[in-house]
Amino acid sequence: MPRTPLSRERILSKAMEMADAEGLSALSMRKVAAQLDVEAMSLYNHVKNKGDMIDGITDLVAGEITLPTPDFDWKGEMRARSQSAHRVLMRHPWAVSVFVESGLPGPNMMTYLDASLGCLMAVGFTPVQADLARNTIDNHIYGFTRQQLARPRRARDFKRVAKAEAKAIPKDSYPALHRRSLALADTTAEEREDFDFGLTLILDGLEALL
Repeated sequence: MPRTPLSRERILSKAMEMADAEGLSALSMRKVAAQLDVEAMSLYNHVKNKGDMIDGITDLVAGEITLPTPDFDWKGEMRARSQSAHRVLMRHPWAVSVFVESGLPGPNMMTYLDASLGCLMAVGFTPVQADLARNTIDNHIYGFTRQQLARPRRARDFKRVAKAEAKAIPKDSYPALHRRSLALADTTAEEREDFDFGLTLILDGLEALL
């Protein structure tokens, strides 16, 4: 059976699969080549180096995010875009830090940023305001996603951690912290991980600028 030809798409697909499973530390030209059952040098015909490979998979992630369109309901568009970005980054945990640090690594990322700015400018935000607004929204997306990835995901694990935390906090010295930890132990995942809570505050605040 003939071997599937090596291509940039095939390399990036395998690299993203590895990054999703083990993080960016799992990536090297040699390791990706081994997973593809080819010589490492053959990868250089399609990707320049590891940095180019990371830029490539980052752009693939950006391409998964729902794009906003210029619309009178700009808040709805930016909400859908933000919720989509959060879901996509939860599927690709390694990408959160890269999104924060990257500039414009590829066409999908540029399209994502352009659509976001265009949606905001279309309703009256100046270019500078639109950029500040997008940055504020993105800071919420990245910060919330990082926190969610770092927390225990299963309800029983979270309850155990919250109860242990409450026990470790001196009630008389830090009464508010103690009450908060006890309260969190009895919340549902939806109540304590409400992405839309912060997003709504941001969007409502931005609306006041118009």
